[in-house]
Amino acid sequence: MVTAMRALVIVHDPGSEAVLVGERFEARGYEQVEVAITTEPADPVGSAAALGEPTDYDVIVAMGSTFSLTEPDRIASWIHDELEFLRRADAAGVPVFGVCFGAQALAAAHGGRVVRADRSQIGWHPLEPLGDAPLHGPWMQWHYDRFEPPTDAELLAVDDVGVQAFALRRNAGVQFHPEVTRAHVGRWIALGGGNELSRLGIAADELLAETGAMFDDVRRRTDALVDWFLDTVAS
Repeated sequence: MVTAMRALVIVHDPGSEAVLVGERFEARGYEQVEVAITTEPADPVGSAAALGEPTDYDVIVAMGSTFSLTEPDRIASWIHDELEFLRRADAAGVPVFGVCFGAQALAAAHGGRVVRADRSQIGWHPLEPLGDAPLHGPWMQWHYDRFEPPTDAELLAVDDVGVQAFALRRNAGVQFHPEVTRAHVGRWIALGGGNELSRLGIAADELLAETGAMFDDVRRRTDALVDWFLDTVAS
């Protein structure tokens, strides 16, 4: 009997599911195992205990979050355990793919830093790939922080806000959101993102329309990104 490969998806809070990224992992033969760190959108109290051991899985996917690594005391109930989990995964050779907050956590776990960005970045933005990874945008951004990767990481993409992608051994992290669909962004807006957009002067209906119009292209590029991770980094 062949045992299916297992992908742990770390869902930090409601709305941070893997969506298109998860669908591509499934298409590549991975069963998704979602573990929720917190369950209430505005409540940072949670637990990383259900993550188990990294070696329980064939790959780990750490998703985004509305919380911030620049406020570690606010998420102290789980963030230190998660960072240690990511370090154990690296030591055991279990590949990790980090998205937005997940990429920031990956950087922090291995000696990098997460700091407040000079400006927020929300919407579809281009970036500058630095190598052969399929990172040409535009990609969805929704963040206020940026990461400074570990000193031994390979930089894969940058823009005028900071580093947008890096690789380190069998790990890779991207600051942007390759997973999104129109419905997914709509859920972000409903969970409180609408207030953020209004405060920043961004029209929610226009952002949703742009996201919907880009669906086919984003799916194609997200598939290529996950394939690259599995075939080049994780292997």
